[in-house]
Amino acid sequence: MHTSFFDIHQRRLIQAPMAGSQNHGLAAAVFKAGGWGSVPAALLNAEQLQSEMLAFRSALSGHWASSTDAASFLPLNVNFFCHATPLSMPERESSWRAQLTKYFAAFGIDPQAIPAGPGREPFNEESLKLVGHFKPAVVSFHFGLPKAEWVKQLKAWGLQIWSSATTVQEAQWLAQHGADAVIAQGLEAGGHRGMFLTEDLNSQLGTMALLPQVIKAVAVPVIAAGGISSPTAVAAAKALGASAVQVGTAFLTSHEATTSALHRQALLSASAQDTALTNLFSGRPARGIVNKFMREMGPLNPDAPAFPLATAFLAPLRSAAEAQGLSDYSPLWSGQNASDCQALSAADITHKLLQGWP
Repeated sequence: MHTSFFDIHQRRLIQAPMAGSQNHGLAAAVFKAGGWGSVPAALLNAEQLQSEMLAFRSALSGHWASSTDAASFLPLNVNFFCHATPLSMPERESSWRAQLTKYFAAFGIDPQAIPAGPGREPFNEESLKLVGHFKPAVVSFHFGLPKAEWVKQLKAWGLQIWSSATTVQEAQWLAQHGADAVIAQGLEAGGHRGMFLTEDLNSQLGTMALLPQVIKAVAVPVIAAGGISSPTAVAAAKALGASAVQVGTAFLTSHEATTSALHRQALLSASAQDTALTNLFSGRPARGIVNKFMREMGPLNPDAPAFPLATAFLAPLRSAAEAQGLSDYSPLWSGQNASDCQALSAADITHKLLQGWP
């Protein structure tokens, strides 16, 4: 028994997984409204991920037809990062600590007391076991795909595998290595770039330029992502041949999102018009609203520790600043088009966007 892309009840709107800004509540609300929900696992340990999937299953009681083959699967996309954990580079990390000294001093933080560590774990054996137990219909990845043997096991369970591509070459690689659908992530998208075959940001294309090229290059369904926040944008992606659209930023200000008050405030303000790709917060390029730290250090700084080691250095600064009502050191993830963000229920946002895909 296997669930295909089109078994997903023809749900053409996918809520993007947004680590740190949502939990199962948003995913369940989107599903109930006719979309497809996602739970991000990048910041969760095994116990937390298990709790999220249990809570999602409970929230959907009575909302999933038990008479179909698809009912054998949890109607959810669980998203994992599948990066290679970098080796510690003491000299680079020490240098970065020194460069941030003035910021630490301003908040009375001892830079030597900051523990180093990855902060994010990639998809692993424990993740695989959990997925095998709960069987979410979709398992998606950022930064390529995990080990071939794990991809084979996911397929043996009948689960769909999706992954993000930022270039045609990445899309072709994913299709050749087992992806059942490719998420064409355009330059406009908020959060981390899904790039994995190159680190050259000049290879990035806008969504509406990338989408038709990927569709032409692969035989699997292609999901459009990046800058899609209105029914008109949804309709444009559909017209270009997308099998579905993935939307993130528009849901960050939904009632069900766990987005912080400071992040919400930024998204709903004029400052959301100014976004940039930055590696300061995690060590890997991700799009967010420009703040003080990005302006002063330069959004893309070659001295920042490798992903995800940079996260530990910003965590104490972020906590101290946010306690004072400041978002100067917070990753304010956002796509290039936050102009459609509204403080609405996830259901209202879903219904509005689906008007573009009648």
